Amino acid sequence: MQSAAAFTAAPNLPLLKPRRLSANHGPCHVVLCSKRHDSNVVPPSPSAFPPIRRSWSLSSTPSSMFRPWTAVPLRDPDTTGRSQATAVPESAGGEEHQTTELSRKIEVLLLMGLWYFFNIIFNIYNKQVLKVYRFPVTVTTCQFGVGTVLVLLLWTFNLYRPKVSSTQLAAILPLALVHTLGNLFTNMSLGKVAVSFTHTIKATEPFFSVLLSAMFLGEFPTLWVVGSLIPIMGGVALASVTEVSFNWAGFWSAMASNLTNQSRNVLSKKVMVNKEEALDNITLFSIITVMSFILMIPVTLIMEGVTFTPAYLQSAGLNLKEVYVRSLIAAICYHAYQQVSYMILQRVSPVTHSVGNCVKRVVVIVSSVMFFRTPVSAINAFGMITLHSNLHL
Repeated sequence: MQSAAAFTAAPNLPLLKPRRLSANHGPCHVVLCSKRHDSNVVPPSPSAFPPIRRSWSLSSTPSSMFRPWTAVPLRDPDTTGRSQATAVPESAGGEEHQTTELSRKIEVLLLMGLWYFFNIIFNIYNKQVLKVYRFPVTVTTCQFGVGTVLVLLLWTFNLYRPKVSSTQLAAILPLALVHTLGNLFTNMSLGKVAVSFTHTIKATEPFFSVLLSAMFLGEFPTLWVVGSLIPIMGGVALASVTEVSFNWAGFWSAMASNLTNQSRNVLSKKVMVNKEEALDNITLFSIITVMSFILMIPVTLIMEGVTFTPAYLQSAGLNLKEVYVRSLIAAICYHAYQQVSYMILQRVSPVTHSVGNCVKRVVVIVSSVMFFRTPVSAINAFGMITLHSNLHL
């Protein structure tokens, strides 16, 4: 009775010791003993039976005092953890997905802002240089040269090093050629006409895209696409007729730029078909930049010679600091906006990128008109609005 009383008052007293445990029965009964116990009895090893949890009733009834302890199987902590873990990600996963999607959109918007900013600065400084230094071939070579230096710095410090095979280089060479001509013709146009007019003409790129795709890829446009090109060409015609700075050299240079740029897109589809040999857009642009610089060196020496030296610029009565600084800023911004453009293209669809490019042209035209105070007539403005509104559609 002393043992029973002790058990009822304090179940954790050392008097309550298991004498024998049978593993062959369901509930495990513990035999209570008095203070005196047999020293010959060897207590069972803890590893001989699974862990148990003892439970008892606190009822005051006499029968409950001698109720045997019942072994209750413990929950597997691993199983419990897994069951709890599977219930959490359902809500946490949705929040994480929303956060990731929001951060991706913010990142694209920031890149779009940088794209527009670098493009505006490039066009303003590039136009200022070409107004006083009328050597567009040399200016183009300098821009590719600065871009090549930036690319080589990235490769040298292992910030970004591509893996390119000789087969890939041979496939990229035609792309580099038309890319070089596209930038060269753009600079030739900017040297002859206003920035706003050059970009108005360059907005006709969809027409050349449809034409070249039908000629070389066999992709014929629908009647809806053909109908959408009519107001675009009409808007260009209105803007050209009323353009104050219009001349044929600037007009055809901008048209040639459209042709070469869209030829680059068509060639990209034809030569970069093999996915195993395809390069990411940033690597492709870096290699094209280096190739374009190499291609332009002999062309510059033949067509314009060495005219970017301090001696020549001073003899022409130009401010060395202004010409060099503005040329450097324009070259850096040219490479930066092209690089950011390819980064955006990796994150969004081609359609979204095309829409962003159309908005970029509007921003560049408006900013250049405001900065250079370009006179714009009512018909000229109507032609630009007609052109770009149809591009958005």
